[in-house]
Amino acid sequence: MTRMLPVTLAALSAALLASAAVAGPLAAKDAWTRPAAAGGTAAGYLTLVNRGGPDLLVGADSPLAQRVEAHASGMAGGMMQMSAEPAVPIPAGGEVVFAPGGRHLMLIGLKRALRIGDHVPVTLRFRSGARLAVDLAVRTTGPAGAPKSMGHMGHMEGMR
Repeated sequence: MTRMLPVTLAALSAALLASAAVAGPLAAKDAWTRPAAAGGTAAGYLTLVNRGGPDLLVGADSPLAQRVEAHASGMAGGMMQMSAEPAVPIPAGGEVVFAPGGRHLMLIGLKRALRIGDHVPVTLRFRSGARLAVDLAVRTTGPAGAPKSMGHMGHMEGMR
């Protein structure tokens, strides 16, 4: 039994590294998106973890989209509204969740259809100069433990 522990720990570490992207003190985990039609839009979801000082997400891009923008959704006056966020604060020692019904990355002008099992490369850019390469897994639901969807109001995501 004690001989299996190092093998089990090594396998677990490899699995955790495979599901997370890391750039210095910044990391992304649980990155995913839903299927979407070519020419349309998709929303990207993930959790950004910051083990360092405060930083600011100032941009993103993907070779599979004409542009990528950070957006936030929320209730205002009894109506769900969405707006672009040109910069997203990443607190020191904290995390920022991009989840259905809230903050998300918009992949606008998809250059090809996104199908279940595909992966979408996205590069996040930070004020500190850090760049974080993230791989969005295309799936119909988020990873186990991810926040539940409140729907994606205001976008024609997926155009199923």
